[in-house]
Amino acid sequence: MGKGNKFKSRSKGSLNRKSKKLETRNKKREPFIVLSFKDIDINQGQDFEEWEKEKLLALMINKLRAICQMTMAQATAQQIIKPYTKVTFPPESAFKHPKHVLPDVTWCTMHIQGKECIIGHIEDNIFHIVFLDKDHEFWITKRKNI
Repeated sequence: MGKGNKFKSRSKGSLNRKSKKLETRNKKREPFIVLSFKDIDINQGQDFEEWEKEKLLALMINKLRAICQMTMAQATAQQIIKPYTKVTFPPESAFKHPKHVLPDVTWCTMHIQGKECIIGHIEDNIFHIVFLDKDHEFWITKRKNI
């Protein structure tokens, strides 16, 4: 048997969870990335079941779990999340701007592996997931070196 009850010896304050934030230069804390699925468009791109069949769903969840340990500034600086700031929606895309998403959002991509991407928009520290794009059709580009 152990020595006494270790939980009785702790103060109430030591049991409280602390918010995970990073200190910035002006002593304010920058929040970590939070995910939102409220804007997901099930009529374009693929669904979770298809990504599961393609063995991409677990990769996506691991990538999402990892970015939730970062701030938006860290994720964009490391180009894990790439915002499109010069256009509102890609001119060459197999996707259409969903009606339920505001027209002036900052669209961005997050590559899972190779060409597979999660497409969404950012709002403060929230990454709103809108499309699953396994064929890289959100922003269609011409192939180089052909």
